[in-house]
Amino acid sequence: MSSSVAASVTPVDTARRMHATPVDADARTDETLMRGYRDGDGHAFEALYARHKGATYRYFLRHANGDRATADELHQELWLRVVRARDRYEPEARFSTWLFTLARNRLIDHWRARHGVAFASFEDEAIVAQAEGEAASGREADDEPLTASMTAERRQRLLGALTDVPALQRDAFLLHIEGGLSLDEIAALTAATRETVKSRLRYAYRKLRAALEDLQ
Repeated sequence: MSSSVAASVTPVDTARRMHATPVDADARTDETLMRGYRDGDGHAFEALYARHKGATYRYFLRHANGDRATADELHQELWLRVVRARDRYEPEARFSTWLFTLARNRLIDHWRARHGVAFASFEDEAIVAQAEGEAASGREADDEPLTASMTAERRQRLLGALTDVPALQRDAFLLHIEGGLSLDEIAALTAATRETVKSRLRYAYRKLRAALEDLQ
């Protein structure tokens, strides 16, 4: 690993740096940058890291219930995985989808090692039942909660209230909000149906609305 790349993924004061808004002057797409990094362009990696480090760090931090030491460790390991996977990278999907696939896989490994359980075991049976019912009836559930715009204050309040949201609902919410993944991308990544993803998101929003009552 080059010294510049190693420095980029070193978790020194990571939590504080995640709140800084980096200036991303490179206009290349994520996929072009990753191909460039694969071909030896170290600056391409730096641009990708600057562009995505905030979202990936928050993904781990929210899943770790604010435990910054755990988030730092997982975040560093994620980007080391990006470094190690560069020679095998092919843009078969959006870079962000590929990146959050690596992030979620690392999170699953963490859950198994720390808690001795599979991440998927936290599914709420009511969510599956609702999703199956909607699919069987051919009814499309209301998309409004999934596409409604949020002010910065509302978004921050929502993220701060995620501690009490069950794991898979929280995961779908973070992939949608932080990762910018679509319902179909989340479904493919999590091996769930689109209806199940929508139900997870709806349950998450329902449980988080209480945190926004005074902002209505």
